[in-house]
Amino acid sequence: MKVRYTNRRQFTTQMLTLSGGALLGKRILRATPLIEQLPSPGGVLLRRMKWLNEPASATVSETQLVVTARPKTDFWRKTFYGYITDNGHFFHLPVSGDFVFEARVAGQYVALYDQAGLMVRIDAQNWVKCGTEFFENTRHASVVFTREFSDWSTMNDLATSGPVWWRVVRKPDSLETLCSSDGKNFTSVRMGYLVPSATADVGIMCAAPEGGGFQCVFDNLKLTTGGK
Repeated sequence: MKVRYTNRRQFTTQMLTLSGGALLGKRILRATPLIEQLPSPGGVLLRRMKWLNEPASATVSETQLVVTARPKTDFWRKTFYGYITDNGHFFHLPVSGDFVFEARVAGQYVALYDQAGLMVRIDAQNWVKCGTEFFENTRHASVVFTREFSDWSTMNDLATSGPVWWRVVRKPDSLETLCSSDGKNFTSVRMGYLVPSATADVGIMCAAPEGGGFQCVFDNLKLTTGGK
């Protein structure tokens, strides 16, 4: 399955019922403090990204990445449940050293544990995911740190509907996860240990552990390298 690109009119018609047509402001920061505005989702950043576990569908327009997660997908290792599941969807690129990555995330959260957000991954045993997750019939801000065994922390989501911005900040041996309701004022949700590594894969993730699959929307992707 390849990422499918549509023209503006086709995509707008398709997405009227999803997220209201939020704009994508993808930017990539190189070694200098200057930010380059990408011309489109087919620009430098997304063209470097690839799937770990392809979703049921993925559509890129000039403004958004829309993904339909497959059913019975998740990222989890051992703790409490005793199983390893590593078939969630992760659209990523490798980044060296310190970085800041963020995106605005929206989804049609309905089934238990429907989830969409960001992920940083060293390997199958060492990774972090954060985003909105649906359980107890409501949305939660959810963070999972995994070092062979997964843990899980949650709090009330910043919104009961609509998108939430998520940001990850990587340092040599740590990762901080933050969220925001406006893309400007971010609240730190959790900081934890991440195995030091020269390169990590970073990007967006989604999964539908219990439901029949669900749609989610990612925009405003931004990557800053070299620390902040």
